[in-house]
Amino acid sequence: MNCTDARCMFSANLDGALPSGQMRKLSEHLETCRECSAEYARLLRTQQLVASLGRRRAPEDLALKLRVAISREAALRRERSWQAWSVRLEDAFRAFMIPATAGLISAVIFFSVMIGFFALPSSVSAADPELPVFYTPPQLASMPVEPGIANTIPESVVVETIVDANGRVQDYRVLSGPKDASQYSTQLDSVMIFTTFRPATSFGRPTVGRAVVSFAKINVRG
Repeated sequence: MNCTDARCMFSANLDGALPSGQMRKLSEHLETCRECSAEYARLLRTQQLVASLGRRRAPEDLALKLRVAISREAALRRERSWQAWSVRLEDAFRAFMIPATAGLISAVIFFSVMIGFFALPSSVSAADPELPVFYTPPQLASMPVEPGIANTIPESVVVETIVDANGRVQDYRVLSGPKDASQYSTQLDSVMIFTTFRPATSFGRPTVGRAVVSFAKINVRG
């Protein structure tokens, strides 16, 4: 057995996964090779030091941080998907562009159709219950803020939240507040995780929406 073959067996031998025949050959090589013996002794010492450390407990807020990170990643993926569709639509529109005269006629027809689609009869009142509501913003349902957590969040903090179709906070960003956000970021994460909304609706169906929360009086704006 040469030194290269012997060193390839060091890890397996330390883990006790080396067959007895190879283990015997490795032992014989270590007795005759001073360099391999010294390197094996260092690996064995490293294994013993690592084993002496024992198991480390995970941080108490690890689960909360993971949930926040997963929510942010999901929101970023949806945003990237929307950007990709926007680029495709823009490319498709450019592909169908025609010379200036025909383009002007197309624009006139397009705006005429859109105005006719969105225009409402003058006799219809905005308060008419039969009038369809195209979009409603998210509305705060519950915010279980414990007194200890509430006291650590400054009253001047204003937060914009992204609320999914299930009424849960996907992500948020601080619009205004103290410059040193690290003093209350953990508490703010806890509040956002357990806050629920009545989701936004588009043509009567739940959809993603945005809401602004002010901690001065816990005001909510869509």
